[in-house]
Amino acid sequence: MKLKYQSVLNLGEQLNIKNGDVKEENGVLHVKGLAKNQYEKNLLWDEIKKIGGENPTDIIADISVEDASVFANHTVKKGETLGKIAKHYYGNAMKYTAIFEANKNILKSADLIHPGQELVIPNL
Repeated sequence: MKLKYQSVLNLGEQLNIKNGDVKEENGVLHVKGLAKNQYEKNLLWDEIKKIGGENPTDIIADISVEDASVFANHTVKKGETLGKIAKHYYGNAMKYTAIFEANKNILKSADLIHPGQELVIPNL
């Protein structure tokens, strides 16, 4: 089972999932850990579903979220816009206004962001 879900375990390592524990019992993989935020938890679940389908029966994942007050945190990269960031996290570029509103303490305009800025991606 570990081999089948190795990409999930690798992703957990890449995301620095805390308190990670993996064990196999009776053909079922039990995975436990603490993700930084909901976005990272969703990434893990998306990877699980990609391998095991919508409701896999050969894996039980207990992934908690360390900070449920935000959806994610994002460091702005060169060439990004709030629209591109919103499209990445929400699947909808028009949700950029939610990101702008959540970051008014550091952003003066939705059209002006700079590489290196740390943005809060709010829960919708």
